[in-house]
Amino acid sequence: MRKIIPALCIVGVSCVIVALVSAREWSVLSGDHFLVNFVQDEKFAKETLDKAEVYYRRIASELGYPRYSEFWTWDKRVKIFIYPSQELFLNATNQPRWSQGMADYTNKQIISYSWSQGFFDSLLPHEIAHLIFRDFVGFKGEVPLWLDEGVAQWAEEAKRNAAKAMAKQLFESDNLLTIQDMMILDIRRLDSVQKVFIRPTLTKDGKKGILILSNENLIDRYYLEAVSLVSFLVEKYGSLNFADFCRGLRDGKTMEEALRTSYSTHIRTIDELEARWREYLANKE
Repeated sequence: MRKIIPALCIVGVSCVIVALVSAREWSVLSGDHFLVNFVQDEKFAKETLDKAEVYYRRIASELGYPRYSEFWTWDKRVKIFIYPSQELFLNATNQPRWSQGMADYTNKQIISYSWSQGFFDSLLPHEIAHLIFRDFVGFKGEVPLWLDEGVAQWAEEAKRNAAKAMAKQLFESDNLLTIQDMMILDIRRLDSVQKVFIRPTLTKDGKKGILILSNENLIDRYYLEAVSLVSFLVEKYGSLNFADFCRGLRDGKTMEEALRTSYSTHIRTIDELEARWREYLANKE
């Protein structure tokens, strides 16, 4: 769950001040869509730029957003700041001790530090997907948090198979949160103090049940189901329909209005989304 599909970022919409390193110490590598700012490790910065350009094109294509091929260019390029250490990164951004990177929506920035394990396969595509998604849908529509987080985790291609297998296990053991419950859950507001949560669920035969979960288990399950739902919509009905669905949310449609517009012959309500998703999980090998 989150140990396998980590939520490595804190997504911010407020201004982040990149500080603690003087302006003259930063060097910059320029690409078509990104500007990588670094202090010491030019090799790491170069690999960051190369992989960021690859991820940009792949994520935009997979999510059905072809207009992004020329969108982040010139003065609209995303700035990536790579600090030389986690300590400097944490001091500059005021992130929690476990944070390894973050996306700043307002200023179109990705901020992290020089490290190798998981950065290129997880954090970098994750944060780029957050920025692409929010650039596309904005902040005004009825965009559920699970969709945003699911898109970002879907971009972590190396973890997709593990996510699918774990979602299948939860389905088989009648341990899935309902989508209706996920629509109202805001995991960002869960207290760090250990608590027990009682959440509704459905069994494979459609009966109502309950789940008793700790903070950590609830957050892990939420993230896992989020990526499973995005995987289902993209794989089952295609990228173009998924883009239409997101566009509907951006343009002010409710969740169910967007579903009816984009998946009219298959999914018209959240309950039907739940049913089709469960059928998808039941048929996965």
